Amino acid sequence: MNMEERENNILEIRGLTKHYSDFTLQDLNLELPYGCIMGLMGENGAGKSTTIKAALNLIHRDGGTIRMFGEDIGEDNSRLRENIGIVMEGLNLPDLFKAVEVDSMLRGIYRNWDSDCFYQYLEKFHINRKKKIKEYSRGMKIKLALSIALSHNAGLLILDEPTSGLDPVVREEVLDILKEFVMDESHSVLISSHIISDIEKTADYAAFIHQGRLMLCEEKDRLLDEYRILKGSRSDIMKMEADGGVQVAGMRENSFGAEALVKTNSPVKSKEGIVVEAASLEEIMLFLIKSEDRSCGNAAVY
Repeated sequence: MNMEERENNILEIRGLTKHYSDFTLQDLNLELPYGCIMGLMGENGAGKSTTIKAALNLIHRDGGTIRMFGEDIGEDNSRLRENIGIVMEGLNLPDLFKAVEVDSMLRGIYRNWDSDCFYQYLEKFHINRKKKIKEYSRGMKIKLALSIALSHNAGLLILDEPTSGLDPVVREEVLDILKEFVMDESHSVLISSHIISDIEKTADYAAFIHQGRLMLCEEKDRLLDEYRILKGSRSDIMKMEADGGVQVAGMRENSFGAEALVKTNSPVKSKEGIVVEAASLEEIMLFLIKSEDRSCGNAAVY
């Protein structure tokens, strides 16, 4: 499929639903354009891993459709699966295997397997190719999984907490590799992470999931432009909202006053009694998931 023929999105999730006895992923919709990185964020148990597993048909979904590369992904679509690089918790490889044996095995599985590329990543990540997988640390297993995902010419990388357990230097290397990967505009990345700073540094799109529901999915830079943190008294902040300058999405109070996350369509400046600061992705997420009345646009105090 050439650039003119392909659809705009490498991944489309429509109405994804998954029921458990104590949890439901509710009617989730996502669109990931070509050439972009999307960060999937939320608390532990919010539904990030469920979303990824359902999208990959690793678990049964109770509703919804998944399209990758313009095609519905079915129960047995090996051609599409070959074009997806996956990094998830736990390696589905024999514990007694060494990296050289992994290479030999995957040469017979992936038509586009690139041994030279695989060994380059092993070298980059300082992975001993003769060491058994059972002797790897958690971080080493993640690095091996990433080396595999990047070595069979995949167009879409789907990663579930890939930087968890890595030291800061290696984390930066991994993030740089992901950014290099999408420099090819036919490539994209979907990455879930609880390390919000990694998403803020890397992603083009940010998606927040809370209690199985997608709260928002938006271009990261636009999101950071739309939200601000106001610090002052509760009454001053609410007066600013009443004057029509901002929409309060959440508020917290302490002995020093109040802090509010506000949404605005125009620049907001500090004034007497009110300090205006940029909001980080982590602050936006924390305020939104604690706001009890988001849909009405009212402030939730916590």
